[in-house]
Amino acid sequence: MATIAVLGTLDTKGEEHEYVAELIRSRGHEALLIDAGTLEPPTIQPDLTREELASAAGIDFANLAKRQDRGESIKAMTDVVAVAISKLAAENKIHGIISLGGGGGTAIGTAAMRALPVGFPKLMVSTLAASENVPEYVGVKDVVMMPSIVDVAGLNRVSRQIFANAAGSICGMVETKAPFHDDQPIIVASMFGNTTDCVDQAKAILEDAGFEMLVFHATGTGGRAMEGLVEAGLVAGVLDLTTTEWADELVGGILAAGPHRLEAAARNGIPAVIGPGCLDMVNFGPSTNIPSKFEGRLFYEHNPQVTLMRTTPDECTELGRILAEKVNLSTGPVSFLLPTEAISVISAEGQPFHDPSADQALFDSIQGNLRKGIDLREINASINDPAFSKIAAETLLSMIDEQD
Repeated sequence: MATIAVLGTLDTKGEEHEYVAELIRSRGHEALLIDAGTLEPPTIQPDLTREELASAAGIDFANLAKRQDRGESIKAMTDVVAVAISKLAAENKIHGIISLGGGGGTAIGTAAMRALPVGFPKLMVSTLAASENVPEYVGVKDVVMMPSIVDVAGLNRVSRQIFANAAGSICGMVETKAPFHDDQPIIVASMFGNTTDCVDQAKAILEDAGFEMLVFHATGTGGRAMEGLVEAGLVAGVLDLTTTEWADELVGGILAAGPHRLEAAARNGIPAVIGPGCLDMVNFGPSTNIPSKFEGRLFYEHNPQVTLMRTTPDECTELGRILAEKVNLSTGPVSFLLPTEAISVISAEGQPFHDPSADQALFDSIQGNLRKGIDLREINASINDPAFSKIAAETLLSMIDEQD
């Protein structure tokens, strides 16, 4: 039997959360009703009150409630639930979490969920589940967002079924455990469609050497998730050959991973092999959505939803400087490999993004800004050449062996 946290603002959404709690109990699990409301008294009796919730996070709830400011209260409760819910999970007092809400409830519920580890069952039934803001609520965690279809405002013939499906889903999550696996040390890698062959070839070598490979798609969210795993100390090595997210960060594409991309391995001394994969491209959506300031640039339609823009020599010079400065932070073993023939499928000779002057500007800038003592090698191959993949994988294995 598991205990599932049913978290919500019970001053306005008590009926809905109580309904879900009853359904969970009917499946043979415990439901812990947690009140994260702030303004009016709860409409039902919670198992964990807002005062107890705030106290667990070291917050004086009475002082907060006195001000009766909804925006301030929601912001404060997002901090409270992140601390209190993660503490309950760490103490094995809850084994899953579900929440229902509109804008404020979603902000509070997902704040709690983002504080929980990957793999911990988490489900948010939200009026915002199909909005453009979903990435802000999910972050880099495995938060399941379920559309509420109708507003979370009482029970009706539609909401009853949606909430019943949600209750069944969270119960299914806590009931289902992954089969036992004798875990191997982890290596993480970044990959894009244009570097898939490279990473797949390296993956085979690294797995043959006894490592488990976790591959992250370099779509902004993927890069942040990879950095988070490295930061958590769960990784033996990093194969970061697809650093394309920095092109989006610099130029203004849609797949940026933020200004701290490439820092986790460097600051934590994790062995890393770095490459300039797909820095020839900036990602946009459909061609009709590209900002007018980029008119006249070289574009390539990857698919109807994704349009790529070729980086210029000046942008490549700046990208080289940025990557070098991030790698310069390294406190552990690191190697920077430059595939001089092509940094993606479409930058190879005869392909639409083939631009030797831009690639050379990138390589020169990396070389000129990288601090002495860091291993830098030019490999006379394209990034997807098996020879390059073999060198990258064997270099990482060598660094891990030396550190052990």
